[in-house]
Amino acid sequence: MYLKDFVVKLDQGTPGGAPPTARFALLLSKNVVYRFSICSAPNSDGEAVLQLFDMNTLLGSTFISATGKEFPSFDFKCQKTGVYHVFISFKEGKAGEGVGVMSYVKKL
Repeated sequence: MYLKDFVVKLDQGTPGGAPPTARFALLLSKNVVYRFSICSAPNSDGEAVLQLFDMNTLLGSTFISATGKEFPSFDFKCQKTGVYHVFISFKEGKAGEGVGVMSYVKKL
C-alpha cells in the first residue's frame, strides 16, 4: 500500500565534493514492514540511489557500492518506532530527477 513519495531534482555535484543529496525525515512504526523503491526519470544523467538511515547507521540501500549491485527496492522490518531518514542521491554525483516511494507491506 502506497504511503509516501519523495520527489527529487538534483544538480550535478562538483568534482571531488560530496554528491548532492536530498534528505527526508519520517516516522516509522515498530513491527511494520516497509518497502522503499526508487525510480530515475528517463532524462536523468545519473541513476538514483535511495538509502535509509537511523542516526548514522545505514539500514538499507538500493545500491550496494561494494558489489556494484542495484536494486529497484528493498524491504525494511522496523524494530523500533522513531524518526528515520531517507537520503536520495545520484551515482557519481550526476544530475538527475527521480522519485522514491515508501509503501506499507505488512504488520508483524
